[in-house]
Amino acid sequence: MRCHNERIRLVAVEPAESPVLSGGVPGSHKIDGIGAGFVVPLWHKYLADHIERVSTDEAVAMTFRLAREEGLFAGTSTGANLVAALRLAEQLEPVAIIVTIMCDTGMKYLWTCGSRLSNPSLG
Repeated sequence: MRCHNERIRLVAVEPAESPVLSGGVPGSHKIDGIGAGFVVPLWHKYLADHIERVSTDEAVAMTFRLAREEGLFAGTSTGANLVAALRLAEQLEPVAIIVTIMCDTGMKYLWTCGSRLSNPSLG
């Protein structure tokens, strides 16, 4: 991508509770799909210009916000991506374009949100 446009920047997202990619120690978190607790063989640190740490609580809150406000049923890794994208948006000029990925649906998480659905103040 950058070979076509040198202004493109890539930002990786990792759990704040397990910031292994950015040099921290592994820890427990609830953001499925990211933060394996070790550096996976496919990771190449030179690809990312920045690594954004997002907490499980932030990712979960954004996941519920996506469902409630936008009608998008996503998982916690998508919530984490969106938190990071919104942080980046605050730093860039208004005409900047930010692209993120919705990596999964919320189907496998449905059982975990019963209490949140019955009590909207929780999420």
